[in-house]
Amino acid sequence: MRIPRFRSVFPDLTAHIHLIIFHSFFISTSDKGHNKHKVMRNMDEKTREWITQAEFDIETAEFMFQGERYFYAVFMCHLSLEKALKGIYFTKLQDVPPKVHNLVYLISKTGVNPPEAMGKFFIKLNEANIATRYPESLEKLQKTYTKTITSEIISNTKEALAWIKQQL
Repeated sequence: MRIPRFRSVFPDLTAHIHLIIFHSFFISTSDKGHNKHKVMRNMDEKTREWITQAEFDIETAEFMFQGERYFYAVFMCHLSLEKALKGIYFTKLQDVPPKVHNLVYLISKTGVNPPEAMGKFFIKLNEANIATRYPESLEKLQKTYTKTITSEIISNTKEALAWIKQQL
C-alpha cells in the first residue's frame, strides 16, 4: 500500500505553514521600529521565544478556522495563550514554566489580574482545552464549535494575547 506524500494530500496546508514560518521569521528578525518590535526587543530571549510561538499559534488558529477545522482553531487559541502566559511566568518568576496546560493556574502563579470579562474568557477557554485536546466525540465537537463561536473565540484570544504582551 502506497501512502501519499503529505505535500500532495495537503498542498494548501504545506504552503500556509511555509508562509507562517517565513512571516514569523521576518517579524522576529526585522527591526522597523514598530511598537510590536519595540516590545519584542525589550524581552529576554526565552520570553521572546514564548511570545513568538504564541503568535505563531494564533496564526495557525486562523488558518484552521479558514479550513473549517473549528475545534482545532479553538485548541490553537488555548495553546497560544498558554505559551504567552508561560512567557509572563518566566519573566516574573525567573523560572522555567511548569509543563501544565491550565491557564487559570498560570495566571494565579504569575499574579497578573486580567479584566473581569477576560478572566471569564480564560476560564471558558481553559475548559475547552480538555474537550479539544482529548475529544470523546468528533461530531459533538463539530456541533459545539461552530463558525460563529470559533470566530468569537479567536477574536477574544487576540485581545487576550495583546493584553498579555502589555504585561511584559
